Amino acid sequence: MTEAKTQDLPLQGVRVLDLSRVFAGPMCGMVLADFGADVIKVEHPGRGDDTRDWGLRIGKTETTYYNSMNRSKRSITVDLQTPEGVKIIHDLLPRCDVVIQNFKTGGAEKLGLGYEQLKALKPGLIYCSVAGYDSSGPEAKRPGYDLVIQGEAGLMALNGEANQPPLKFGVAVVDLMTGMYAAQAVLAALFQRTRTGLGRHIEMALYDCGLMVTGYYGLDALKLGHDPERYGNAHPSIVPYGMYEAADGPLIIAVGNNAQFDKFCRQVIARPDIVEDPRFATNVERAKNRLELGPKLKELVASFPREVLLQRLTAAGIPCGKVAGLHEALTSERTRRGQLVQDMPHPVVGTTPVFAPPYRMDGQRLPIRNAPPTLGEGTREVLQQLLQLPESELQALRDKGVLTLPPLD
Repeated sequence: MTEAKTQDLPLQGVRVLDLSRVFAGPMCGMVLADFGADVIKVEHPGRGDDTRDWGLRIGKTETTYYNSMNRSKRSITVDLQTPEGVKIIHDLLPRCDVVIQNFKTGGAEKLGLGYEQLKALKPGLIYCSVAGYDSSGPEAKRPGYDLVIQGEAGLMALNGEANQPPLKFGVAVVDLMTGMYAAQAVLAALFQRTRTGLGRHIEMALYDCGLMVTGYYGLDALKLGHDPERYGNAHPSIVPYGMYEAADGPLIIAVGNNAQFDKFCRQVIARPDIVEDPRFATNVERAKNRLELGPKLKELVASFPREVLLQRLTAAGIPCGKVAGLHEALTSERTRRGQLVQDMPHPVVGTTPVFAPPYRMDGQRLPIRNAPPTLGEGTREVLQQLLQLPESELQALRDKGVLTLPPLD
């Protein structure tokens, strides 16, 4: 499979100033970078993005956490608490199309980097603010953290088994989805600007996005007037649909309709009497009588080797799959064949694994244009390329602590 050429990427020629840090904002920036935008990640000269200190260390300034959100970007270091640093951003702005920031509400304005302040310099600017809560509400100044939002938005209440306390998702799902929602909004604003020439101020709140993640569970709760029951790895309304333990390991069985259940009983577990029982003949009845059916199916599935079940389920056209460990999935033939994890050059450790973009266009996966950048590796390149700052001025700014510079080749 050949990779898409950089000049064929949809956002080629779009430039983004990513002033955000941690997860949701950087995720938005990475999506735009995946589609070809030149994303300039602006970081503090000393510590960089907070996530450069989260996860497992890679080299001197990167970690696994940081690398998961920052492929195909360029990193520059600018101290935004200094007048010189803010001037650099102001000078870069006319050459940029999008700004992403996730300062606490009001923080960007104090620095001179708020929407109205930057719009005056770039009328067509698309400005994306990411915060914890509605900027016009009483909680506007509260910091937004994924785990807090998972609790407040009801996500923890729908996750896990019925006899367990509320359970968080394994990844920061609110941050992840907020970043994706934000990227969608930026793309829509870019498209509108091609027709109107006007920019937009996009505001994304983690709480708003976290509530959307509840999906059909959320609507169930409104319909019921109380929390829906939790079923762990099972489905709240489709039976059987979930994880089961075979004799030698777990698998997923997803029986999506009554015809599939008929095949499941006759061709997979060899128990036609179950589907012939009126209590289990339709999904509505199976869901109603899940307490009688569930233990019976659990016992039957546990009597078969996993591979036998997978072969029979596949032959019957019933969705199924092996439950893999995380490392097993990442190193599987399916992942390798799809080039979903690729080794990229790294100046300290030689190479480092990086997730590839999940997008395919015209049969080709979008490329990783460069590995997640080391802290400030693009400072000299970006400021000389876009602002024509001479080396002497860069050195002076470095000496004042406004920025850091990579060594000269």
